[in-house]
Amino acid sequence: DSGMSETKPKSSQRFHSLNTEQVEVLHQVLSEVVPIHGRGNFPTLELRPRDIIIAVRARLQKQGITVRDVRLNGSTASHVLVRDNGTTYKDLDIIFGVELPSQEEFQVIKESVLGCLLDCLPAGVNRERISSATMKEAYVQKMVKVFNEHDRWSLISLSNNSGKNLELKFVSVLRRQFEFSVDSFQIILDRLLDTPEQKTTPQASDSVPAVEVLAESMYGDFEAAMDHLRYRLIATRNPEEIRGGGLLKYSNLLVRDYRPASETQIKTLERYMCSRFFIDFPDVQEQQRKILSYLKNHFIGEERSKYQYLMTLRRVVDDSTVCLMGHERRQTLNMITVLALKVLGEQNIIPNTDHVTCFYQPAPYLAE
Repeated sequence: DSGMSETKPKSSQRFHSLNTEQVEVLHQVLSEVVPIHGRGNFPTLELRPRDIIIAVRARLQKQGITVRDVRLNGSTASHVLVRDNGTTYKDLDIIFGVELPSQEEFQVIKESVLGCLLDCLPAGVNRERISSATMKEAYVQKMVKVFNEHDRWSLISLSNNSGKNLELKFVSVLRRQFEFSVDSFQIILDRLLDTPEQKTTPQASDSVPAVEVLAESMYGDFEAAMDHLRYRLIATRNPEEIRGGGLLKYSNLLVRDYRPASETQIKTLERYMCSRFFIDFPDVQEQQRKILSYLKNHFIGEERSKYQYLMTLRRVVDDSTVCLMGHERRQTLNMITVLALKVLGEQNIIPNTDHVTCFYQPAPYLAE
């Protein structure tokens, strides 16, 4: 077969077939019950991702929305592919590839998801009296809609108190699908969802899985991205395209002992990250809100890492920001320093002050 020779087309290297063990882990992830916590006196919904995905997909199709495919994205996809390097997965990111000719579809998608949640309410609840607005209040953590020439997608994130949100993303066009190579994986779920669940697991660990499941690296080179994941290496392309430049995620990877794949390129990448971050979040209040919300979502149960994270972020901003005036830059550095001190105060830890030359007086804007 000439197709297997050295002149393999580029695209085939974006894809990879899961082995039996990876398919097993994927089965577990999709079958594990995820609690969706209700606000007020709404009951907790015990959902299996597999069931809610199938239900939502069926409803969308019934409403005339084309669903190209359904994919598992982000940290959970990485966990399925490389389980043993301590990657923890928090959010379950599911991407429904859909056609969104107009903004009207957003409403249909929202109603479909809320309708599926309504079906999941325990028996005995009078569903007739519950509006979708009430369901949204009770179970939706956040909703986002983006509709412009480059990006057409929406996100519905379902609440979970321990930070394992079920994130349902409906994507027609998304120019930038990943931040770093290690979070660039998407596993295409349709074949698995369309196969009846197996009650018994095959014994032979090296046997070919019953269903072929494909994964794709949006970074472009599947094997390289897998190596980055195995060896905890940081690589990306064109960070200036990422909203916020990937700066907050980059600092998080550093705190988790990831290292730059290329020491020679990383300074340039850091400069691009900082530039894009300050373009997207020009004022210091907005930067602070963004950082606080990142800490809140990504350090659940890891309070002790917050100080280290903030000081890492501060170092990157200090070393690599070339786009700001001196006083703006000092303002940002002060703000991060104050956040770091606050975090320490909350934990009653004495900081290691070896590398701290001087703490500025907090600027008045923080006192609001």
